[in-house]
Amino acid sequence: MRLALFTDTFAPQMNGVARTLGRLTAHLERRGIEHLVFAPASPEEATTPPPAPEAPPLSLRPSPSVPFLLYPECRLALPNLLSIRQQLDRFRPDLLHLATPFNIGLCGLRYARRRGLPHAASYHTHFDRYLAYYGMAKAVPLYWRYIRWFHRSCGATFAPSRETLLALYRQGVGGLRLWTRGVDSELFHPAKRRAGLVRERFGIAPDERILLYVGRIAPEKDVATLAELLRRLPASREGRARWLIVGDGPALPELRAAAPDNAIFAGYREGEELAELYASADLFVFPSSTETFGNVALEAMASGLPVIGADAGGIRESVRHEATGLLCPPGDAAAFASAIERLTAAPELARRMGEQGRSHAVTRSWVSIFDELLEQYGEVIERSRHAEHAGRSYRTG
Repeated sequence: MRLALFTDTFAPQMNGVARTLGRLTAHLERRGIEHLVFAPASPEEATTPPPAPEAPPLSLRPSPSVPFLLYPECRLALPNLLSIRQQLDRFRPDLLHLATPFNIGLCGLRYARRRGLPHAASYHTHFDRYLAYYGMAKAVPLYWRYIRWFHRSCGATFAPSRETLLALYRQGVGGLRLWTRGVDSELFHPAKRRAGLVRERFGIAPDERILLYVGRIAPEKDVATLAELLRRLPASREGRARWLIVGDGPALPELRAAAPDNAIFAGYREGEELAELYASADLFVFPSSTETFGNVALEAMASGLPVIGADAGGIRESVRHEATGLLCPPGDAAAFASAIERLTAAPELARRMGEQGRSHAVTRSWVSIFDELLEQYGEVIERSRHAEHAGRSYRTG
């Protein structure tokens, strides 16, 4: 199998989609599957000339890019259609995977349709729900018209949760397949707990509970609810608490300005350092109601943390209410505060929830999830070949 992957977000960008696709390409390498990745250039790559047409194939083929207006840390690709077409003609892919429906994804879709090649898409983000946070709710019907058009010819549309599949089905998107998410349960592990070192690093006293948030700091992550929580719960009634906010984004300056003194903003963290923060916290609080899956919730669970999340979106497929955490009505800061108080006052209950969360997380192997995706790739290719053969037989019959 020769795979061409098209995405408008990729490493080193720090978001769930980029990280998932980075893991996918690493898995392709392990399985010996030839692939090309068409993605926006990082700021460093943007200053480097692209490879000459005669250069040997490289896995990553970056396109020139500029910062995206709403997220300056993300890149908006300016792809060269002729160059991409020439690279694909040489590579001769068996399947094109369109991971995003924007500039680069459109390039892949155009090529696949013109060449009559098998292609599949994945749906990672509830952009329709994002629009309301930016005062663009009236654009939602137009958005869905575009999504239906984009996915119309795809042999499959992969989505990370049943909730997302249902949302797509209701909008008339066909060929739906579940491509769920996993977690590195060796990296994110309760044994990574370094409470003393973490407390010393951030100036957190031994008797203060650590309430952890990890994710982009942006309106669509319900940071307004997080901001209200910070104001409502500067300290737990059962003991002092410190908020540890890990991440970055366009709403960070506003959130920081309004936060009480017991909120610590740690910026982006990853790898072992992030694993230590998860394992050293007491509760994971994640109010976002727009998640198609919610990778960070599963990372927290793998680290042995109980999760307090919004009862909406893909989070509900990882967090079982009253078993691995507590789910609250979206946007209800009072309910989130009450849930925090409850688990703070009942450490044994919080410990049991963390243990059950860990037990669930270790079943979510990235290897098995990606191998299942590869099988589905094969099915898309075979169905396309059968359809092409049937079409030829009909025309010559």
